[in-house]
Amino acid sequence: MIGQNEAIALLHGLVDIPSLSLQESRATAWLVEQMAASGYSRTFVDGAGNAVGEMGATDAARTLILLGHIDTVPGNIPVRIAGGLLYGRGSVDAKGPLATFAAAVARIGDTWARENDIRLVVVGAVEEEYATSKGARFIRDRFISDRFNGAGEPIPDFCIIGEPSSWQRVTLGYKGRVLVEIEASQPMAHTAGPDAGVATVAVDLWNWVSAYAVDFNTPFDKAFDQLLPSLRDLRTWTDEHLHDRVSAKIGIRLPVDFPIDDFLAGLAGWANQRTATDTPLAPFSSASIEDGGVKRVEVVGPLTHLSLGIYAHEPAWRGDRNNPLVRAFLAAIREQARDRGGERPGFVVKTGTSDMNVVGPAWGCPILAYGPGDSSLDHTPNEHISLDEYWQAVLVLEQALRNLG
Repeated sequence: MIGQNEAIALLHGLVDIPSLSLQESRATAWLVEQMAASGYSRTFVDGAGNAVGEMGATDAARTLILLGHIDTVPGNIPVRIAGGLLYGRGSVDAKGPLATFAAAVARIGDTWARENDIRLVVVGAVEEEYATSKGARFIRDRFISDRFNGAGEPIPDFCIIGEPSSWQRVTLGYKGRVLVEIEASQPMAHTAGPDAGVATVAVDLWNWVSAYAVDFNTPFDKAFDQLLPSLRDLRTWTDEHLHDRVSAKIGIRLPVDFPIDDFLAGLAGWANQRTATDTPLAPFSSASIEDGGVKRVEVVGPLTHLSLGIYAHEPAWRGDRNNPLVRAFLAAIREQARDRGGERPGFVVKTGTSDMNVVGPAWGCPILAYGPGDSSLDHTPNEHISLDEYWQAVLVLEQALRNLG
């Protein structure tokens, strides 16, 4: 059985291999080798490039998928251990939770899984930090039979997403997301002229989105229930054809059951009004941006040529807190807490997105996110994880799985 030192070595080795989105292959191959060496009954790199390890019979009565991600955002943080902390890119987001999955399932073992008629599937998914979520979509489709004309596998009974929440908390939900890009151009003109500069087009869009959010958020006090826009990029330049140009990107975090089609209709109306076009843009539907789709439209007015891109839409998802999976975790956390001063288990919902947004709506099974680490360190130059907390999370997850059995 994997002990604490072996579990730490697994995490250290995984963090030590750079695995930016779209560059995960070396890390996935290494993790597959480690899972095979630690007793997994089946290990492989799947068609999307995910690292997959399984315990238990393929035809077990129940299936539990532990879906982590192996890719990271950019940032070279020298990997080192100091003062009981492991520093390195991905140590928190989310190789810490992924290594927790791999180690805990190795401790469970294939014999236990078969005796309890449960199949445990650990996935180190690719491209979670990228807008495609390629790895999670591949796993989602693998476990929905009708996506493959009946040749796929049944929807899992439970799913655990690998994201940091600290060892004594579980995450029940994530906000959704949509990205809006704008590019506009106008003939170059003197700044003293009567026409507003092209930069104001992007500013006007930002002001419209902000006002839409203020109006939507009026009844809601909690951030998880609100529409939260952020201006991610804004730039201007003059091209070789003597047109002034502006581009901007707006990210919008969506609450559960957000009426995305109403928002898109309003966006089309804004574009028509802003360009004073003679050929109005018809409202467009969210169907065009489902499942990673990209919608691009152009509106041409007397002065302004405007292009809109809408993409990376994921609906928000919030799991139920009263189901066997949640109860298994609460009991496991309480058991570990007895030796650590009695920390109480807690719930959290997050304003970011995760692969829960991809698989939750499709599977509809009991789902939560779990993993060690302080999520405020995600993507930061000082990303690090407590090795003591990591080991506690391994023990909690192991016990939670045994509770389900």
